[in-house]
Amino acid sequence: RTAAAAGGCVLLRTEVAVRAGIPDSIRQAVIDDVSLARAVRRSGGRIWLGLAERVDSVRPYPALGDLWRMVSRSAYAQLRHQPLLLAGTAAGLVLVYLVPPAALLAGLATGHAATAWAGGLAWLLMAGTYLPMLRYYRQPAALAPLLPLTALLYLLMTVDSAVQHYRGRGAAWKGRTYARPSDA
Repeated sequence: RTAAAAGGCVLLRTEVAVRAGIPDSIRQAVIDDVSLARAVRRSGGRIWLGLAERVDSVRPYPALGDLWRMVSRSAYAQLRHQPLLLAGTAAGLVLVYLVPPAALLAGLATGHAATAWAGGLAWLLMAGTYLPMLRYYRQPAALAPLLPLTALLYLLMTVDSAVQHYRGRGAAWKGRTYARPSDA
């Protein structure tokens, strides 16, 4: 079994935190929620991940740039700074989320009905699988077809995270900067 976390809200017993060495054991972690879960797990603690519909974010992301910085600070770290994992992630995002609308548009532009139908059907299925989550969070169903745009933005943020890493910039978050893994 592995440790996992999704950082929105963490409830931690004091004795578990002390046993896990929190906060010292995760002070330099870029992905602190996952590092916290790993430390708790290593010290014998238990982890529970729950989905909550009555939770509001206290983190303001009023502009795309704010969201971009939040994602790009840890996206490449999540891929363990591995170019092969980045390539696989990029290929997966393109194949699953970007090829269907591109196939639809290409099929329409070239008059190739089979390509248009395949792309349109794949896009429709993708949007349909997203509807339950939109409904759960009381978001408009009209957002479902925008999933490819969301994937494109996430892909660009992830690539930006890798570019920043290879430019020698450590992750920056909430006024703190973190050394590159090779520098730590």
